[in-house]
Amino acid sequence: MVNDSFLKACRRQKAQHTPVWLMRQAGRYMKEYMAIRKNHSFLEMCRTPELACEVTLQPVRAFDIDAAIIFADILLPLPGMGIDLEFAKNEGPHIKNPVRTRKDVEAIRLMNPEEDVPYLLTAIKMVKKELNGKVPLIGFSGAPFTIASYIIEGEGSKNYIHAKSLMYNDPDSWHMFMDKICGVTIAYLNAQIDAGVDAVQLFDSWVGCLGPDDYKEYVLPYTKKVVDGVKKTVPLINFSTNTGTYLDLVAEAGGDVIGVDWRVRLGDAWKTIGYGHAIQGNIDPVILFSDPKTIRKKVKAILDMAQGRPGHIFNLGHGINVGTPVDNVRALVDSVHELSR
Repeated sequence: MVNDSFLKACRRQKAQHTPVWLMRQAGRYMKEYMAIRKNHSFLEMCRTPELACEVTLQPVRAFDIDAAIIFADILLPLPGMGIDLEFAKNEGPHIKNPVRTRKDVEAIRLMNPEEDVPYLLTAIKMVKKELNGKVPLIGFSGAPFTIASYIIEGEGSKNYIHAKSLMYNDPDSWHMFMDKICGVTIAYLNAQIDAGVDAVQLFDSWVGCLGPDDYKEYVLPYTKKVVDGVKKTVPLINFSTNTGTYLDLVAEAGGDVIGVDWRVRLGDAWKTIGYGHAIQGNIDPVILFSDPKTIRKKVKAILDMAQGRPGHIFNLGHGINVGTPVDNVRALVDSVHELSR
């Protein structure tokens, strides 16, 4: 690997600079992405290896980032599970047959990555060939709670009433469902590892809707099951949002790297999860709508909290927002490198 700073940080080894990559770094803030998106639906882009490869590489060409992440979506495994998924124009994902009952849970299939998402595995191989060792490639999956909630709610949610109702009113069905999703997630991530990714990330974007006791009872065992079941040949990042009050439990669920959002100070978060884990984060994505001077100041504050300790991967606290100025993304990446060298 020409630039192995990201992989070194995952293993808490000293690197020449703090590595930086950005969640959703391939996306709607880049004109190159929009030029492709104008002629193709989102799912078409995901399911066409040549397009997914091109979009994955766009930010690698544009910025001096330390890792690429495969262009995909956390919901791609759903059709293989028997879930009818569509991406409505300007409305995001919609599930036509949400899971709400025991019968629905029993009908869920365990998808086969080679048969159900062959396009993703092909795209990974194409990207690896194009990168030619320049930077590592990250694969990813939704974490069990976030995937379960999406399937139960059927779309985005503010209160997660359907998901929590199943969890509280029919815990046996909840546990059965989570166990099935674990099987899918492990197979999905291991297939990506076999295809050549250098690290994997679990996205638990919705789990912050739970309090610590519910997380411990209904989620932690399943996230841990996935972490334990994924091949240990590559590092695993366990990322969640709105979990700053129970990061100790998130760390207990496992992961070589714990990803944190901007609602917690990085220094406090690292102390909570323990220095036996690397940490990823955690600047507010909206900072990128300010100016280079402000961005550099915020970057320095976070780097100061990391105290030069090996194992810090700089990232946003969540994905890049639509409309983010490209020059500010470049200013962020360059500031991380310049200030940490």
